[in-house]
Amino acid sequence: MAPKHNLKSVDILPEDAADAILVGRVWSNAAGGPCPVLVRAGRVFDLSSLSPTVSGLLEIDGLSDRLLATAEFSDLGDLDAFLSGASGRLLAPIDLQAVKAAGVTFADSMLERVIEEQAKGDAARAQDIRAKLAPVLGDSLRGLVAGSEQAAKVKALLQDMGLWSQYLEVGIGPDAEIFTKAQPMSSVACGDLVGIHPISHWNNPEPEVVLAVRSDGRIVGAALGNDVNLRDVEGRSALLLGKAKDNNASCSIGPFIRLFDGQFTLDVLSKVRVSLLVQGEDGFEMTGESPMEAISRSPENLVSQLRNRNHQYPDGAVLFLGTMFAPVKDRRGAGLGFTHEVGDRVEIFTPKLGRLVNWVDRTDACPEWTFGTRALFRNLAERGLLNKV
Repeated sequence: MAPKHNLKSVDILPEDAADAILVGRVWSNAAGGPCPVLVRAGRVFDLSSLSPTVSGLLEIDGLSDRLLATAEFSDLGDLDAFLSGASGRLLAPIDLQAVKAAGVTFADSMLERVIEEQAKGDAARAQDIRAKLAPVLGDSLRGLVAGSEQAAKVKALLQDMGLWSQYLEVGIGPDAEIFTKAQPMSSVACGDLVGIHPISHWNNPEPEVVLAVRSDGRIVGAALGNDVNLRDVEGRSALLLGKAKDNNASCSIGPFIRLFDGQFTLDVLSKVRVSLLVQGEDGFEMTGESPMEAISRSPENLVSQLRNRNHQYPDGAVLFLGTMFAPVKDRRGAGLGFTHEVGDRVEIFTPKLGRLVNWVDRTDACPEWTFGTRALFRNLAERGLLNKV
């Protein structure tokens, strides 16, 4: 089926795509199923000969070097032909990996979580609470290193002021919030619809950097993600986190995983700036930008809290590093802040990872998730690829 909103490769690729090692996943009409792929010079190369799953592909030692030459891989065609639907379609660049997320890792979004909690999910109360808390919490949290001695002092100060919160506990305390964002195989791709649950009237995109993590805990690459969130639902109770986060089409990852190599490293990633653009069919527009350097915990620390002797992921994992930008621009009225409307175009961009673009609809209007793990293995068996898993 051709996508409703066509994109071009020039719209989504990193600015230095010629030097990037980009791994993704497509549904290939020619192959009759999903294929892990390498994207180079606007062409899509089938990596099924190395591994029929991205999960298995990322386990290969020295993968970046293996992908330098494309001659051994089948050329599936032009990337634009997949974006238009002519040759298939783009899929989220992961398959069997666990989809995990770290919460409350940036000061601005940390403050907004406290505001949600205080407002009990009522957007109308948020502006007054923001005006009271921002001068105190904003100055206290900015630049603070989670788990540090200084963080402990700020915690004591805020407790004395009666301002302590469960969100501050995971934001600046020793233990990070790591939760399950979505089920393996359920993430949507660049160009797809993302879903907002119809019960929600206060919600937002969460632009994030997403790490690709092998089963041994090694960080091998990064992508962009949209951790779509229902602020009114989570604000009513933190115990509703699953309902606020894990819904049909509520997790978008892409457009591709950029593998680390000599030019693109964790140090380079730690300095990127991620921008957000939301454009509504009603003429509304919102922009924002946040630096990765504002994160309160290092990516390595977050991965060590994700994967360790107490938690293993034999199929690997991807980890959302936390929302960098909490939108507050009024949309439905003064003081009501931002919420999505059906038809919104959401663009998350950083030059090193490219552009993740999605359009918003209700979760019950987005295509249902039907192709799960059993369907994948059945498809691979029909294509004679199970012996390579």
